[in-house]
Amino acid sequence: MRIRLTAHHLMAALIGIAVIVCFATTNWSDKAPMSWTSLSDTISQLFHPDWSYVYDGSGEDLVSLMLQTICIAFLSMVIATVIAFPWSFISATTLWQHTPAVAGAAKFVTDLLRAFPELVYAIIFVKVVGPGPAAGVLALGVHMVGMLGKLYAENIESMDNGPAEAMESVGANFWKTTFFGRIPLLMPIFASLSLNHFEIAVRSAATLGLVGAGGIGAPLIFAIQSRQWSRVSIILLGIIIVVALIDAATGWLRKKLL
Repeated sequence: MRIRLTAHHLMAALIGIAVIVCFATTNWSDKAPMSWTSLSDTISQLFHPDWSYVYDGSGEDLVSLMLQTICIAFLSMVIATVIAFPWSFISATTLWQHTPAVAGAAKFVTDLLRAFPELVYAIIFVKVVGPGPAAGVLALGVHMVGMLGKLYAENIESMDNGPAEAMESVGANFWKTTFFGRIPLLMPIFASLSLNHFEIAVRSAATLGLVGAGGIGAPLIFAIQSRQWSRVSIILLGIIIVVALIDAATGWLRKKLL
């Protein structure tokens, strides 16, 4: 009990020191004084959304761009799932006990893919394939391969290998134990993880338009820069509603799968 208590105290002390150091090293001198008048005006306009922007048939309205954002997120999730699924079996250390270098190299690739933010990938793909939704799909897809590949591999490493070992004891080879002993147990977990990242991808896709990768991000930043707070309000409201609906739908599906 004393050892646990000491460890907890040490952790709390380290966290406290980290907070103090971060606070002390942050430059607060360039903080502008708050204008309460500007704040009240901004809040007032945010409570008066521009309802005319919801749909006008131009293809640049809220509904059209939110549908584009959802499609970007969905396609990136599908691409990432298709690539991360086989890659996770390569990077799972429990499947490569005799050749750990294979799993180590595969894990390094997934670490590398998820090390860069989606916006960095979006900037790269905008240069490669041009501005538009395609760049957003590729940017989110590449980043999500790293995320899903890591999570899939961790679930493979921590899964119950009892069914696979039972099949091996009666002469089943690696491929049979994988397809009939591991994948059936992993599929609901993998599907749940992909659905969860689809919800995350929708929020991420809403910002990729800032660099020309399609979606609702570009109109949002333009409205902020031009101080059109009523337009900002309706865009944020649309994002909140869409994310909440997707969260509820994916949450229901994950419960059914698991």
